[in-house]
Amino acid sequence: MDFGLPRRDPPAELVPLLPAGLAPDLLAAAVAAWTSAPFLKGLLRGRRQLLADMATIGADAVLDAAFAVARDADRPVAERLRRARGDVALVVAIADLAGRWPLERVTAALSDFADLAIDTAIGAALAERGAANAGLSALALGKLGSHELNYSSDVDLILVHDPDVLPRRAHEEPGEAAVRIARRAVALLADQTPDGYVARVDLRLRPASEITPISLSVAAAEHYYQSEALTWERVAFIRARAAGGDIALGQGLLDAIRPFVWRRSLDWTAVGDIQAVSLRIRDHFEAGQVIGPGFDVKRGRGGIREIEFFAQIHQLIWGGRNLALRCPATLDGLAALAAAGHVEAGEAAQLAESYRYLRTLEHRLQMRRDEQTHAVPRLAADRTAVALLSGARDWATVERRLGTATAPVAAAYDRLIAAAVPDTAAVPADVARWAKRHQPAIAGQIVPLVTRWRGGTLRALRSAPARAAFEAVLPELLAGIAGAADPAMAASRLDGFLAALPQGAQFFALLEANPRLVGLLSHLLGVAPVLADALARDPALFDVMLAPDAFAPLPDVAALTAELAGFAAPAPALEDILDRVRRWTGERRFQLGAQLVEGRADPLAVARSLSDLADAALAVIVPAVAADFARQHGRVPGGEPVILALGRYGGRALTHASDLDLVYLFTGSHETVSDGDRPLPATLYFNRLAARLTAALSVPTAAGALYEVDTRLRPWGAKGMLALSVDSFARYQAEDADDWEHMALTRARPVGGGASDTAAAAIAATLARPREGEALRRAVLAMRADIAAAKPAKGAFDVKLAPGGLVDLEFVVHFLQLRDRSAFGPDVSAAIAVLTAAGQLPDGLAAAHDLLTRFLVLLRLVAPGASVPASFSPAVEAMLARAMTPGGGAASFADLVAQLAQAKALVRQAFQTILNTKGR
Repeated sequence: MDFGLPRRDPPAELVPLLPAGLAPDLLAAAVAAWTSAPFLKGLLRGRRQLLADMATIGADAVLDAAFAVARDADRPVAERLRRARGDVALVVAIADLAGRWPLERVTAALSDFADLAIDTAIGAALAERGAANAGLSALALGKLGSHELNYSSDVDLILVHDPDVLPRRAHEEPGEAAVRIARRAVALLADQTPDGYVARVDLRLRPASEITPISLSVAAAEHYYQSEALTWERVAFIRARAAGGDIALGQGLLDAIRPFVWRRSLDWTAVGDIQAVSLRIRDHFEAGQVIGPGFDVKRGRGGIREIEFFAQIHQLIWGGRNLALRCPATLDGLAALAAAGHVEAGEAAQLAESYRYLRTLEHRLQMRRDEQTHAVPRLAADRTAVALLSGARDWATVERRLGTATAPVAAAYDRLIAAAVPDTAAVPADVARWAKRHQPAIAGQIVPLVTRWRGGTLRALRSAPARAAFEAVLPELLAGIAGAADPAMAASRLDGFLAALPQGAQFFALLEANPRLVGLLSHLLGVAPVLADALARDPALFDVMLAPDAFAPLPDVAALTAELAGFAAPAPALEDILDRVRRWTGERRFQLGAQLVEGRADPLAVARSLSDLADAALAVIVPAVAADFARQHGRVPGGEPVILALGRYGGRALTHASDLDLVYLFTGSHETVSDGDRPLPATLYFNRLAARLTAALSVPTAAGALYEVDTRLRPWGAKGMLALSVDSFARYQAEDADDWEHMALTRARPVGGGASDTAAAAIAATLARPREGEALRRAVLAMRADIAAAKPAKGAFDVKLAPGGLVDLEFVVHFLQLRDRSAFGPDVSAAIAVLTAAGQLPDGLAAAHDLLTRFLVLLRLVAPGASVPASFSPAVEAMLARAMTPGGGAASFADLVAQLAQAKALVRQAFQTILNTKGR
């Protein structure tokens, strides 16, 4: 494919710069450079003699002179390198445009100068410390590594150093010195000055570039490549060489890791990895896949990258046994593969011809403005300029040639992939096209994530078996994401979950073997933020769903307590006990949440089980913390802690978002002193113990936080002591407590510590006090108004605070309990049943209470915290309707909404009637 330039008359302003008798090919090149490439035009203005020298002594001699400028030690290094770079850029461009140099000579000249510049910059950085050019080496990868550098390419480098050789200043660690020297060398190359720059430097190919220093010790680099590196890094090292600095040091590292790159076994697994890389590039540069404006000659379909990958796949497969195939340069690799019979000679020749054309066109694109671009210009004038630089009459001619060059490449690469890796994946490597067809609503979210998951950066997806199992379950996972309330958030949660998984294929193999769990996982991530966030923090939580009884009801509180005690007892230290309690409780809470999401458990039963879990946790934690506290402070004779549960916890109706309302008490005299090595008065002793208990329940550890604890319902609230004696508590309730505090006591129950009978007796005595009905009614209404003002309802689905919600119902029940001194007990549902049987409540409130409570339990899964959405996604609506079935048989979400409205209307009517609020 000819790039010869037509003869054209030079513009008038160029004529004075042209030497007499200039050869026609050089004249055509100069005219094309002047008229179509602003960057080259600028170089021609300042380098008139260079063009004359090319006419007299030849391009190779002029290039040598440019290299001599770079080596001129009498000039500042930054200045001479930049001057030389301009000389090289012009002589290479003119020799290329004139057709005097083939592609291989052009790329070699550019690569040789880059080598010289890199070596000079490293040497200068070391010389500034008075040291020789030793101890720091630049490994060249990419096209510089194979001596195929682009006209306006960056240089891909990995910098390594020998800590024992590198010069150091006083109080400077070897790593610090290496980074400082490397930064100085990079600055000499890449900093933009009035004279321009020398080379753009890309150091991102080093291991874990986002967190590692820009220079690695040789030992660290060798360890990484021998034990952790990925397939794409093997591909990169096909073209690696020591290009500057301490060449022997760099070459020694390359020799040491050669077995990592070249494996004697036939490495077909690498084909799939490179396929994924290639098609991810196609996905990412989708707009540049079709021939025309914007087409990417490097990354586009049938472009340069696919020719390179075609050669590298074959090299990785066969090069472990055949040293002749270990050619860094693409054209050499194709020739060697054809000679060895691994690629048909005709196909290799066709790919080589396309490669030369595409690389030459790439140079035309870049030399116009010295841009690191590979894309066909979108502006017609720019495309015309590229056509003129390419020797074509117009852009249409170039486009036809481009299509002719890329078509056989794309076909050859597709055949290779299809032959090497059967297309069994339900989500193909071309994920963008698949997502647009199968999951159009979330294509924008999932394409970059699937690309990341397939990129080899996640620990759990580094092995071939893990990737295969993951691909098998990926379609259903993505389907679950698509149906989520917030697909973008669900996708992010799945990403966090996958990133947190440990290395190995076990988890995905389990999913592949248990398809029901795939749907469960995607469902959890899509509709239950509480569970999804917990799973992202600790993927091991999902293990509980593999048990045969994963969807069975939990046993009663006694059995749970025994189970947890046996799980936590072997722990030698308090922190170990707390971690085990957190882990066990977290697993059971997750299990209950999954049962709700799948509609396999009654939300009322789950609320009771959540409360039983908290009871079991306290039954283990309280004595463990008390024993640990006693090691320093002893015990208080005749005294022991008593813990009361109030609110939803007291009523055994916890949700996944509930905190624990606790009141700390203690028995015995407040004047007694503990008997330990560091004795404390009883009041101080039990207040400090209460603080320890609160921390044990709520402070995050390696296994996460267990519960949020709210102690504001204690006497005098936040102003009061954290722990009171039972006697002081009883006096407070008799003399100082407000009616709202007595209402709170209707749901109080002892849950931890000892002497529960004493505490229960104090509560019973308080509740049994006679009250004046009208005064109590006014107080209840005032309290309800205060709550409405401080915490207004958050929408139609707020079944707690809205008129006719659970707060209204609970206030009615507590009012009747206190006024009539009857139906006492922490279980609100049981109290409603007693009051209804006595004729004090209308029929239907028990069912209304259960319906609203079920919905609240579910709401706290799909909308954590205090948020109440105005609407739900179809997936969440379906889950809510299905999960409510045990309590009312909601045929659809619309049916459920109607049931909720009816229940709230019934509650509101009872509230107005019993508290006499009609007309107010």
